[in-house]
Amino acid sequence: MILEGTILTGRSFDAIEGRVVVEDGEIVAIEEAAVDSDDIVVPAFVNAHTHIGDSIAKEAGEGLSLEELVAPPDGLKHQLLRDASRDELVAAMERTLSFMEQSGIGAFIEFREGGVEGVEAIRDALSESDLESVILGRETTDAMELADGFGASGANDSEFGAERRATRQAGKLFGIHAGEVDSSDINPALDLVPDFLVHMVHAESLHLERVADSEIPVVVCPRSNIVTDVGRPPVEELADRTTVALGTDNVMLNSPSMFREMEFTAKLYDLSAREVLRMATVNGAEIVGLGGGLIKTGQPARLLVLDGDSDNLSGAQNPVRAVVRRAGTADVRHVVHSGAE
Repeated sequence: MILEGTILTGRSFDAIEGRVVVEDGEIVAIEEAAVDSDDIVVPAFVNAHTHIGDSIAKEAGEGLSLEELVAPPDGLKHQLLRDASRDELVAAMERTLSFMEQSGIGAFIEFREGGVEGVEAIRDALSESDLESVILGRETTDAMELADGFGASGANDSEFGAERRATRQAGKLFGIHAGEVDSSDINPALDLVPDFLVHMVHAESLHLERVADSEIPVVVCPRSNIVTDVGRPPVEELADRTTVALGTDNVMLNSPSMFREMEFTAKLYDLSAREVLRMATVNGAEIVGLGGGLIKTGQPARLLVLDGDSDNLSGAQNPVRAVVRRAGTADVRHVVHSGAE
């Protein structure tokens, strides 16, 4: 497979005109050359935090607090998940996965409710999908054993010490929500030495120092935090200290669109377009040990091809800014998932 156009290469997304050559799902060459194509070739996105079981309840719960919406075990989300049949849950997740593929996502990191049954359900939903997934089971260590690791709700909900030890012994990933509502659960979460933290809206100076010292990555979800009225994560401060990735969080609150998450983040924070694009691609991949997330020889070919001559992107003078601040699903020409369109 050969893709032509303006190619955003490496960690700096340097724009070159030329070709990307893909063989057996791997980028084998990047050739600088004059080509007759207006396409923009970028790494496919890595959505670093999702809850796609919520696909059965999009835009439910208007006016409810974050705790009323999603707190286990009796938040509205959990009630709706319990009430849904397995077939309904799988079908709803399949629709969300299809949208994610169409909108340029190549991989995602899912905190999957429902224990073993929840992990099995999302595996079924993924059976016809080309998306690469990292599934973190919740609620039981049995779910962790079946999944790629454990996704903890927050240190105020449980100590999670046993789950952390079991996950470490299994050689799997452990992620945990922290600092979403207030700062009280951040230090206990850091004490668990997780592979990554999610949210950190209420991180204070001490927490930022601990993050820097421990080099624990953070996934931020700015749109979700604004919707639930918990505040703005200190993204600039976090990015100065550790690896930061972007996620879209609960499907009931936000569409799982990395285009929307990037644009919102770029316009809300004093960050360069390149920094934001890294948060939406390679940073998320590196947090969980995936390859890809950047266009470089030897990397998996998870690639997004945008129509640079679309009504929206035509005339763009800066392709990186155009991708981050302007592009959308309508501009997607096609997505390559590990070499397969």
